[in-house]
Amino acid sequence: MQKTWTADNGDGTFTNPLFYEEFSDPDIIRVGEDFYMTGTTMHTMPGLPVLHSTDLVNWTLLGYALETLDLGPEFRLDGGEIYGQGIWAPCIRYRDGTFYIFSNVNKQKTQIFTATDPRGPWTHTEAEYNYHDLAVFFDDDGRAYVVWGYRNLKIAELDETLHRIIPGTERDLTPPDSLMGEGAHFYMVDGKYIITSAWFAGPMRMPCARADHIDGPWEINPAISIDEDFGLMEGYKIKGAGIPFTLEPPFEIVPPNPAQNGRLNLHQGGIVDTPGGEWWAWSMMDYNSLGRLTALSPITWHEGWPYFGLPGNLGRTPRTWAKPNVAKASPPSVPWPQRSDDFLAETLNPLWQWNHVPVSENWSLTERPGHLRLKTLPAQNFWWAKNSLTQRAVGPISTATTSLDGTHLKPGDVAGLALLGMPWRWIGLARTETGYEIRLFDYQTGKTLIAPATGPIVHLRVACDFLTEEAQFSFSSDGQKFENLGERMIMIFQLKTFQGIRYALFAYNDLSQSGGYADFDRIEIDEPHPRGLMEPIPAGQRGALVLANAPTSGFTAELGTVVGGPPMDLRVEAAELGRVILHHEDGPLSVTAGGVVTVGGVTGSATHWQWMETPTGEVILMSLATNRFLRIHPDGRVRADSPGPTPDGRDGTRFRFVTA
Repeated sequence: MQKTWTADNGDGTFTNPLFYEEFSDPDIIRVGEDFYMTGTTMHTMPGLPVLHSTDLVNWTLLGYALETLDLGPEFRLDGGEIYGQGIWAPCIRYRDGTFYIFSNVNKQKTQIFTATDPRGPWTHTEAEYNYHDLAVFFDDDGRAYVVWGYRNLKIAELDETLHRIIPGTERDLTPPDSLMGEGAHFYMVDGKYIITSAWFAGPMRMPCARADHIDGPWEINPAISIDEDFGLMEGYKIKGAGIPFTLEPPFEIVPPNPAQNGRLNLHQGGIVDTPGGEWWAWSMMDYNSLGRLTALSPITWHEGWPYFGLPGNLGRTPRTWAKPNVAKASPPSVPWPQRSDDFLAETLNPLWQWNHVPVSENWSLTERPGHLRLKTLPAQNFWWAKNSLTQRAVGPISTATTSLDGTHLKPGDVAGLALLGMPWRWIGLARTETGYEIRLFDYQTGKTLIAPATGPIVHLRVACDFLTEEAQFSFSSDGQKFENLGERMIMIFQLKTFQGIRYALFAYNDLSQSGGYADFDRIEIDEPHPRGLMEPIPAGQRGALVLANAPTSGFTAELGTVVGGPPMDLRVEAAELGRVILHHEDGPLSVTAGGVVTVGGVTGSATHWQWMETPTGEVILMSLATNRFLRIHPDGRVRADSPGPTPDGRDGTRFRFVTA
């Protein structure tokens, strides 16, 4: 099996994100000992993946709730498009033997999908209402409600069909600008009504409302999760881009911003309990051009509120933590374990999704076994090309390579490998009246670069680094030696497609006619860092912890306490659940309740540190005595009192372990 990112570390812990690829607007329910999840799929088909887990960490794909959603010509790229629209912010529920998924669809009514088996088949119907970021809640008395809103929340009661609002029941649930913004998730916990939400003005965060009665009054907590971005810096942006996306290229690109402005924070999620009574939370975070990724958080109930995080550090989520304690733990797994595809099967690998509704008669896996055949249809450019086949890009670094046989392309045809986003880019093989040529197109500049092709068979590649957000296109005639074409390009998350970067295989004709066809022999997705930038814990080794941005600086022992200074020699002892004990010659590093770090002090959990890494690979150490992170203050004090690393990397929490 191809090596790819799994959140399960194999030692009883997990590391966020759950999937190192986009899975936005997640919603999770528990039915008995099983958990089910779905999420946004926008303009891609099939839509509404249904995932299954028994431990909230390891997930498998059961199938999709819909094969295609064709609600008009724009869903088919006929005179219009639904980029960044379609299926979004779905709500999955279960009652009396039936699974439900309710989904927003732009300019349409709410779409409802039902099944008695989460694997399907799913029945698709349409409601008589459509509300922003709706959530359906089944109360203990058998009544059903829908909650929705943007900057405030509203509520209405549904009739027994769940397709209609009972007249006269619609009302405000929270006032405007109450901080209960959008993405509501509605629960009953120990007799109290609880709604989690998302707020987006200023730093993104997770507010929560609670009430003893569904009619209120509602008490609001402005942030049960805030400031958690795992230390990731905000990446490139398009200046002035919003909703609707009305800008035309060339876009003004805003460089990465190291400020702690909260734009990548965990937001828009909910809570769920395990059969054993533990509570966990999930949410998404903007992960720059990779898209919106799903994270899992332990819940600490404090004064009746479900805070993300641990005691002493409420609102913050450890990137690495112990897995949920469940009876039916799953082996390490991900929904899409095999990203590469040799097209030997007669059906598509379920990781693939079409860009808009496909034209079924214009593609095939059987006309030439072992190949994906795309028959060209007229399109003015890639953006309007039908039957573009896409898959989510995977981080933190990945390379997509495809082999293309263009023998049967006709003049005006172009086929190749694209990065679907805004701006979009592609490298491909074009057929002209005189022969073949390699083309690279960049929508940001509007420029096309051309290189000679030695024949109709070509190998195309794009290498993507989602930490630097740079991509490089290249091509080869033999599949061994690749030649770069063009400069490295900046990848961006934006609100037009409302998705992260996607790899796409495409073919179209730019002469306003149907042409020939392209045969794709394979696509290979290479992940040089399938564990992210994580490294094995250096158990048993001696060395020093040095500041990542100042490798000659660290901390040293002085009169029984630890202070900033020349890096001192330490031995790393591994403990259970990814934790370590750091041994100095005078004793282990220990943490007092106030966060002071000592040498040879209190033993037990005070000497245990949760070892984890930032997305960019620096070591961060969370004390189990305070649930806060080790840091060296600018004044030289060393404390385990940091809530977590900041994006600018200047807060003294990021280290590298240098072996002796």
